[in-house]
Amino acid sequence: MVIRRVLAPRIDFGSLRREMDLPESFPAAAQREADEAASASPRPAVDRTDVPFVTIDPAGSRDLDQAMHLARRPGGGFRVTYAIADVAAHVRPGGPLEEETWRRGQTIYLPDGTLPLHPRTLSEGAASLLPDVDRAAVVWTIDLDADGATVAVDLQRALVRSRAQLEYVSVQADADAGRLPEPIALLPEIGALLTARGLRRGAINLPLPEQDVEPDGDGWRLVLRGPVPMEEHNAQISLLTGMAAADIMLAGRIGLLRTMPAPNPEAVQRLRAAAAPLGVHWPDGAGPGAVIAGLDPAQPRAAAFIDQAAELMRGAAYTAFDGTLPEQSAHGGVAAAYAHVTAPLRRLADRYATEVCLALHSGRAVPDWARAALPKLPEVMAATDRTASTATRGAIELAEAVLLEHRVGEVFDAAVMDVDAPPGPRSKPGRRPGGTVALDDPPVRARCLGDLPLGERIRVRLVTADPSTRSIAFERA
Repeated sequence: MVIRRVLAPRIDFGSLRREMDLPESFPAAAQREADEAASASPRPAVDRTDVPFVTIDPAGSRDLDQAMHLARRPGGGFRVTYAIADVAAHVRPGGPLEEETWRRGQTIYLPDGTLPLHPRTLSEGAASLLPDVDRAAVVWTIDLDADGATVAVDLQRALVRSRAQLEYVSVQADADAGRLPEPIALLPEIGALLTARGLRRGAINLPLPEQDVEPDGDGWRLVLRGPVPMEEHNAQISLLTGMAAADIMLAGRIGLLRTMPAPNPEAVQRLRAAAAPLGVHWPDGAGPGAVIAGLDPAQPRAAAFIDQAAELMRGAAYTAFDGTLPEQSAHGGVAAAYAHVTAPLRRLADRYATEVCLALHSGRAVPDWARAALPKLPEVMAATDRTASTATRGAIELAEAVLLEHRVGEVFDAAVMDVDAPPGPRSKPGRRPGGTVALDDPPVRARCLGDLPLGERIRVRLVTADPSTRSIAFERA
C-alpha cells in the first residue's frame, strides 16, 4: 500500500541517462531480428492454453514474465503451474540481438521510462505473457504436499494463454474481501506455507518500504510504499521455482546459481545486541529471519532494526559451474540453493539457466550456446546489477534534491535509521558523527550530522539540497 507521497516539479532525467551512458535505442540489426522474431510467433508443440493462467504485476506493467495457476491436488497438497516467458524461443544464439542483450544485461527502470533488455516488440509484445493471446512459455509444474514441501517437479515448453492481467493493489483488495479469482484463490494459503517453511530453514526477508519516483501530470511523485501481503505471497512462488531450478542444476552438475554466504555470526551478534536498545524482542532460539518477520516496518524502531539487518545480506553473486559443484551453492537469504529463472524478459541470466534446466530435465545435452555462456554470465550480471542500482538510486536522489532545493534551512521530523561506527585509529581527524535519517514528510532518506540516537525520532535541519550533484544533507536541530 502507498504509505505517503509528495509531488515534485518537472525533472529532467536525461542528464542521468547521459552521465551513465545508458543506451537509448537498439542497433538496427538487433531491432530487425526482434521484429522478425515477433512476427514469427513461435508455437510449441505442447498446448497448455486450457490452463487459466493469470499474471500479477505492478500496475501498468507490459513486460510480463510470469503467469500462474494454483490448484489443490487430489488426495491433498497443491499443484503450482507457473508459466515463464520463453525468451530463448525468440532470440537466436550468436545473432545481433543476443549480442545486444549481453551488452545491456538487464532492464533498467527509470521514472521517465525503461531501458529494456529486449526491444519492446518482444519485451512488451510477442514474448510478454499479455492476456488473451497465445504465447510461447516454459511451464513449471511443481507439486507440493499439505505442508508446502516439494514432492514433484516437471517443466516443458508449451503454448499458454493468460486470462487476466492483475495488479497487486487490486489483488490485495480482493484477498481482503475474500473474492480472489480461481487461478490464485490459494495464493495466500500456499504463500503462507512457503514463508513458514523458509523461516524454519533460516530464510531472511527484509520488508523495507520501497522508494519510487512516479509521473504525476507535469510533475513527479516521490512515493514510499511497503509490500502488500499478496506481493510477498507471489514472491514465494518465484522463490519456489528458483529452488527447484537450482536442485535440477546441482543434480546435473552444471548451471548458474544465485548465491550468498550465510549471515556472518559476528553480524548476527551485532544485530542481536541492537535488538534490546531498539525495543525488539528476540526470543531464545529464534533466527534473525523469524525476528524480522514479526516486526512492523512502519514503526521507526522496527524499521531501524530491519535497516541494521541489511548487514546480514552481503556477498550476493552469480555462481557458474560445469562438472564440479561449487563450494558455495546456497543463498543465505533463501537458506537454500536458488537460481534466477523467472524473469527472462528483464534479466539476461534467466534465459540460460532455464535452458540448462530444460535440457537436464529431459535428459538432453545442454546446448553448446548455453553451456558456453555460463562462465561469462557472473561478471556481466555483476556489472549490470551495479548499473541498475546506480540508476535507481540516482533517479531518487535527483528527485529528492529537486523537491527540497528551496527548503534549505527548514526543520523536519525524522527517524534515525543508522548511525556511524565509533571512530577508530584510522578515522579521519575531526570527523563529525552522524548517520542516516528517514524523514516523515517528504519520504526522504539522507545523511545527517550530529549525535544520533538509533531508532529514535528527532528533529533535523536541511543544510544542503543540490540537484546538480544530487546531494542532500541534514544536521540535528
